[in-house]
Parts: sequence; structure tokens; C-alpha cells
Amino acid sequence: MTTAAASQPARPAPPTPPAVVGAALFALALGGFTIGTTEFATMGLLPQVGADLGVSDPVVGHAITAYAVGVVVGAPLLTVAAARVSRQRLLLWLMGAYTLANVLSAAAPDVTTLVAGRFLAGLPHGAFFGVGAAVGAAVAGPGRRGHAVAMMMTGLTVANVVGVPVSTAVGQAFGWRVAFLLIGVLGAVTLLGLWRFVPDAGAVDSSVRQEVGALRNGPLWISFGAAAIGFGGLFAVYTYVAPTVTRVTGLAESAVPWVLAVFGVGMTVGTLLGGRLADRHVLRTVIGAFAATAVALAVFALVASTPALAIGALFAVAVTSQVLGLAMQTRLMDLSPAAQSLGAALCHSALNVGNASGAFFGGLVIAAGHGYVAPAWTGVVLTLLGLAIVLATTRRTTTRVRSAVGPGPSDF
Repeated sequence: MTTAAASQPARPAPPTPPAVVGAALFALALGGFTIGTTEFATMGLLPQVGADLGVSDPVVGHAITAYAVGVVVGAPLLTVAAARVSRQRLLLWLMGAYTLANVLSAAAPDVTTLVAGRFLAGLPHGAFFGVGAAVGAAVAGPGRRGHAVAMMMTGLTVANVVGVPVSTAVGQAFGWRVAFLLIGVLGAVTLLGLWRFVPDAGAVDSSVRQEVGALRNGPLWISFGAAAIGFGGLFAVYTYVAPTVTRVTGLAESAVPWVLAVFGVGMTVGTLLGGRLADRHVLRTVIGAFAATAVALAVFALVASTPALAIGALFAVAVTSQVLGLAMQTRLMDLSPAAQSLGAALCHSALNVGNASGAFFGGLVIAAGHGYVAPAWTGVVLTLLGLAIVLATTRRTTTRVRSAVGPGPSDF
């Protein structure tokens, strides 16, 4: 006989109180801020690190490359391996490892140890953003998923406006090691916030087999390759921005944090602009942003010795490259509908392949004696290569996306 309780229809879960949602999203945004700050901190302190460890700027650039390689390796591997782990627990593990790796970097006695520390710090990066985006969407509820993901990414944007310039100023005043220790403190605060405010939503609704199966997707890897190569154009310049603006543009070392802040504002503008453009036509935005970034990099190479024009060109590079990043992220997620955490993590892998290649090739041309303007021309070549891949494969990739998810704003 059916009981009265059993005959009642199942009640939907009550909505999460706004205060709880806000606190959880703030904790996730703080994680984005912490990661964004440390990802780019080395670039602003390149001369200080090199002088302290007794190596050249291109050699210090290897630490930036190592971080990027860590992201590329860690993003898919950790996301797939932890497919059934509690989301809150996984976020705590990832941020804990991130904090310890930054403390190790601060204590590095030589450049080899620093490179190892930066590699370890990069491993949790992509997985944190991928899982964090899924957690934020779950906490916020079905109607506010976009808001939740945007809130987390806001932490990354604010890091470029505030975190990177402040850490650069602290490193210049008190030593680069203090800057990394400060980032370690931010990581500890983030850990506390994640533990206190992010609810345990249980295991990720996926499996290792499902996540791995999502990788059998040719168009996904074509777009990944275009993004990985094209993003190298930005990082060929940004990696060496501190020595470039002091040695070529002629600005004082104290001006570097302000230049980085201008770059961060440009990225914020690019975020706002890129979201609107990608909602209309993803592929058109990708192609247009590739072309605009190549032009902005070329302009920077031509005007690098004139302060006002150089800073304006860097601002333009920041805007166009961020539009490109958002459009490519949308494209990659369109191509990975069955594994959203993995798709989001792969976006950061692509970005950091570009980070690694840009730092490497930029350092290569500097070490060859071509000067600090040469990385900008290298960036133009990398950006145009990414654009060429997109143009060569647009029709085939668009057909596959349309057949998989139907026509929509992604169509060109």
C-alpha cells in the first residue's frame, strides 16, 4: 500500500540563498584573482629575478614557459583523473597545491628550482578554472550560469588591473620573493574562503570514460591548435614587456606597474567587447580578432620607442587579444558539449601553450641579438599562423558544429 508521503510529488530543491551564492562566487573569484596574479607576476619582475639569480632575461623566461607547460599538462590530466571526486574537495586540493608551489618558488635558490616551482604551480591552474566554473554554475542555479562563470573570470581580469601591478610594485620595492610570498598568502585566504563558503555539491556528474571520449573530436583539436599558436603572439610581447618598456621605450622601472595596469584595463575592455561580439558571430569574431591582434602587434613594434604610442599600442594588443580569447573559448566549448569541465580546462591549456611558445620564441630572438622589439614581430607571425589555420578549416569545422549542436551564433 502506498503511503501518503510516497504519493506526494517530489519537491524541487529549494533555491540557494543569495547570500550563500554571493559568498561562494566571491571565493571562486578570489581564486581566479590569485591565479591570475601569480600567472603574470614573473613577467613584471623579469629583470629583478634575473639580477638576483644571476641569469639573463631569456633564461628567466624559461620559468614562464614552465608554468605554461604545467597548465597544459595538468588541465586535462587532473580534470579527467578527478572526474568523480567531490568538487569542493577537489578545489581545496588544487588551491592547496597552488599555494605550496608559490611558496616553493619564493624560496628558490637558483633558476632550476624556480623553473620546477613554476611548473608545479601551473599544474592545478586549468583544472581549478574548469571545475570552478562548473561549481559556480551549480551553486548559482540554472538561470544564472553565465553570471556565475563571468564572476569567476572577473577575478582573473581584476588580477591584471590590480594584482599584477601591485605584485610588481611590491617585488620592485621589497624583492621578487616577497611578491611570491604575498601570492602564497592570497592562496591561503582563498583556501579558507573555499572551505567556508563553497558548498559540497558532490562528485562531478561525469566519468573518466566520458571525459576521455570527448577528446575524440577533430574540430576541437583544430581549434585548440589555432588558439595555442595564435595566443603565442600576445605572450611573445607580454612576457618581455618589463625590459622592453624600460630599455626600448625609455620608461623608468617605476612605470612598469602602471603599464601593466593599462594592459589590464585593456583586457577588461576586451572582455566586455568580446562577449558582445561572440554572442553575435563566434567565427567572425575569432577571425577579426586574430587580424586585429596581428595589426596591433605590428604597430607596437613600429612605435615601441615612443612612450605614448607604445602604451597605446599595448592597450590595443590587450583589447584585441582578450576578444580573441573569449571568442576562442566559446568556440572550444561549442565543440565540447558532452564534457564542459574538460572543455573549459582545455581553453586554459590552449592559452598556456601560447604562453609557453610566446615566451620561448620571444626569448629566442632576444638571445640571438635581435633586440627587444623582435618579439613583437615574432608575435605577428604566430598570430597570423593561428589565423591561417582558422581560415583553412572554417568550412569543415562549421559543418561539424552545425550537425552536432544545430545552427546558432557560432555559425559564420
